[in-house]
Amino acid sequence: MTVVELDRVSRWNVYRRLQELNMVCECGGDRPLTVAINTPADALLVWSVVQAVTLPKPALTDHLKRCWQQRSLR
Repeated sequence: MTVVELDRVSRWNVYRRLQELNMVCECGGDRPLTVAINTPADALLVWSVVQAVTLPKPALTDHLKRCWQQRSLR
């Protein structure tokens, strides 16, 4: 299990989302969030959820705009 260090609110939001995505994870009380990362896809999924929960909304919006711009250039 991999420990993911987050503040209390973010930890529970990430935990809940990872459970929705059927990731094996544990989180309780004042203990850190632990996640079973078995594949590169699992690692990417955890990274993506943490980014979505912890980054400011303008940063997420800017990222999406850049993705759309790159896609339209193809």
